[in-house]
Amino acid sequence: MRSASAPELGKLFARIRRQGLTWVLAVAIVLLQYPLWLGQGGWLKVREGMRKIHAQQALNQRLETRNASLLAEVNDLKQGRDAIEERARNDLGMVAPDEWFVRVVPAQSIQSGKTNE
Repeated sequence: MRSASAPELGKLFARIRRQGLTWVLAVAIVLLQYPLWLGQGGWLKVREGMRKIHAQQALNQRLETRNASLLAEVNDLKQGRDAIEERARNDLGMVAPDEWFVRVVPAQSIQSGKTNE
């Protein structure tokens, strides 16, 4: 069996120290990167939060547009009779006293006995 001489043993310890320092530094870098990627305020969670914010902003914009149109309709109903008449004609089928009402029924619905009412 061959025993290691003193110079070879010194080289071995120096090599272990260098590799050990390399591994310690590599582990330190990984530990420093963990909060950046996977931590509570990490990049992935920030990105997910931004996606949720954009989705909520799009929903808010659609709802604001709908609310604006409803507010305009309410103001129109409060101020004028024309909007009320239009609603009554479209929704309830009302006819003014000096008007004629003509209903056109397609030929297929007469043959099949179906009505649109």
